[in-house]
Amino acid sequence: MTDLLDIPLLHQMGILLFLAMPVACAAWTVTHEEVFREPREFCKRQSQDCKSLPQRKFFYLFTCEYCFSHYVSALALWIFHFQLIFTGWRGYLIAWFALIWIANVYMSIFNRLRLEIKHENVSIAVEQNALPPNARPK
Repeated sequence: MTDLLDIPLLHQMGILLFLAMPVACAAWTVTHEEVFREPREFCKRQSQDCKSLPQRKFFYLFTCEYCFSHYVSALALWIFHFQLIFTGWRGYLIAWFALIWIANVYMSIFNRLRLEIKHENVSIAVEQNALPPNARPK
């Protein structure tokens, strides 16, 4: 096939893994972090209160990391012109779905890590509160 990319598949996979990092970072930041809390809360209200279905779905996109990662991935592909396996629209389509999937794997790992850290912090706080006041570390 002449429409296969000339770049070795291993190199393409490396690019995919690295490109998924900023996609995951942007999608997570917009949909979870404090810096975007007010716009996210506005979008959440709009996604529940708008009368039109397309409007509700549009605003919902900014509250769901999975949904939002589709748009961030499309933007990344447009900026970097990354294609996977094939050239042309098929390469972009495969790259788009692969990028979404890898970015969401990264976000799941990050979310799990944050949950474990929170659980650890709560366990430490419970243990410290169970100690007599004179035995607590300062």
